[in-house]
Order: sequence, then structure tokens, then C-alpha cells
Amino acid sequence: MTKNELIEAVTDACKDSDVSRKVASEVIDAVFETMGKAIKEDHRFSYPNFGTFKVSERAARVGRNPRTGDEIQIAASRTVKFNPAPKFKDEL
Repeated sequence: MTKNELIEAVTDACKDSDVSRKVASEVIDAVFETMGKAIKEDHRFSYPNFGTFKVSERAARVGRNPRTGDEIQIAASRTVKFNPAPKFKDEL
């Protein structure tokens, strides 16, 4: 699903309240911006019955260049991992 498809789905789901595409887009942008801030500040964001986004640390490691086969050092890094809630996971 793309951002435009999400905006369209939200607009369709709110037909009774006449939510415009512009308002839906602004709300969706605000939600994702707020989620991003929460993940940066608290290192996690949880939404009931959906799941939890958490900051995860990746250790430095040795990898291989797939073209040459030479060993390369991959630096430690941070990433965001998603763990689905049990209810959501069961529905998949």
C-alpha cells in the first residue's frame, strides 16, 4: 500500500464525516511524525492490537563483498524492528 492508497482508504472509511483527502493526508503525516519522534525519544512505540516498534542495536561484524569475495568490516548500527501483537499476528 502506498501513501496515496492509505489516504484514499482513510478518506473512504470516514465518508460519513466528510473528511477531505487534504485533511486525511495531514492527519496521516502527523501520526507518522509523532510515531517517529516517539521512537527517537523513547526508543519504542506501541499500539495495542497492532504491535511495537523498537530501536535495536546491530553489532559490528565482518561481511563479504559479493562481487570480489573480499572481507569487509560492517560498522555497528541502529535500526527499528517491528514486533506484531499476538492478535494481529494470528490474523495473518
